[in-house]
Amino acid sequence: MAVALVLALLVTAGFAFLRLQGNISVSALRASDSEIPDSSEGLSVLVLGSDSRDFSSAGFGSDTGSRRSDSMLLVHVSPGNERIEAIQIPRDTVMQRPACADTGSGAYAGGYGMINSALNYGPACSVAAVEALTAVRLDHFIEVDFEGFISIIDALGGVKVCLAQPMSDPKANLDLPAGRQELDGTDALALARTRHAVGDGSDLARLGNQQKVMSAIVQRATSKEVLARPDRLYSFLDATTSSMTVDPQLSSLQDLASLAARIKEVPTDKIVFMTMPNQPAPSNANRVVPAPDATLIFERIKQGIPVNPDSDSATVTSAAEQSANRKLPLSIVNGAHVSGLAGQFANDATKQGYTVISIATAATLQAQSKLLIPDTDDATSTAAAFAKAMNLDITASVAEVESIELILGQDYQDLERPEKKPVQLNSRNADQDLCG
Repeated sequence: MAVALVLALLVTAGFAFLRLQGNISVSALRASDSEIPDSSEGLSVLVLGSDSRDFSSAGFGSDTGSRRSDSMLLVHVSPGNERIEAIQIPRDTVMQRPACADTGSGAYAGGYGMINSALNYGPACSVAAVEALTAVRLDHFIEVDFEGFISIIDALGGVKVCLAQPMSDPKANLDLPAGRQELDGTDALALARTRHAVGDGSDLARLGNQQKVMSAIVQRATSKEVLARPDRLYSFLDATTSSMTVDPQLSSLQDLASLAARIKEVPTDKIVFMTMPNQPAPSNANRVVPAPDATLIFERIKQGIPVNPDSDSATVTSAAEQSANRKLPLSIVNGAHVSGLAGQFANDATKQGYTVISIATAATLQAQSKLLIPDTDDATSTAAAFAKAMNLDITASVAEVESIELILGQDYQDLERPEKKPVQLNSRNADQDLCG
């Protein structure tokens, strides 16, 4: 979509420009002021796939008047446009949804329930719910419904996918063979939506298929089969703008082109789709809540740092520098009174080449962790290198000690710098082979 918007704006004018501009639907980004503070670290966009059945065509089930987010993506464009990280939020995620004022779809008083139902009250309520869940302030939203998704795929001329085994799901109108194949919009939607043809039939089971379909869309939209075909390019742009509801700041072709130009800079191998780490909800095993790693991911999004960095290159230091920075020995004190804590840190420090001369348990419980050093230049440099090598966000303080002393308090888990810890993710790069 990004590449198409940029190129189409260069070749369309007059009637075509007015038609495309007139296609775009607009809705409020927020129903009230967000409690999430502004952040300049990159750009965050919420992409919503609506399951509304309010269509002229049949085949999607009866229209009950409901409008939920069948899929939710928090898409983050990094500072410098170096990468895009798209985090799938399972629709079965339960939370305390915030109250939402009326923006045209009714007001909501707030309450506990599934996050996907927030869309019943308009995109602004989904924005508020995702901001409350992630603590990430959203800059924009884009909403697409079933018919829009199909028309976008068909305008692309279909997408290529690869299935490890045949998939059949009568409830989703899905019947596909194994292997490489090209899907039209209807089959692509069925593949993205099926639950009963994969895994245990849950919402989580289908997220991998959605990653594969989204990767296929990126690969197709940036291929010569689209970019070298003005007719297909215009049809794609016409279908895309006709299918979208966006916030007022994305409501003009110029606004979309500005976003597109930014996205266009990101290589496809730096576009990653991932599922929010989750765990069963305490109140209902068939629903999910964010797992601890989810908080870590959203914190990295706010800071504009990679969600899952290469841990092997996290602390790159020359051999000479490593040797020079290990002059003084270390003592490690377990002030948190957690069994084996000092020994664990001692083992990690030894693996990094440091000499640990003692481990001990503090006589009294310590609330705050400390890194104490003698008043020497060697101690200052060694302590700084030690904190970096151990990935600890802690500053040394001069004290009456003979060696460097790390006291681990009850806050020891907060010492780890979030940008370096690897996270276990269900993810896929946009350029990955679709049979992979």
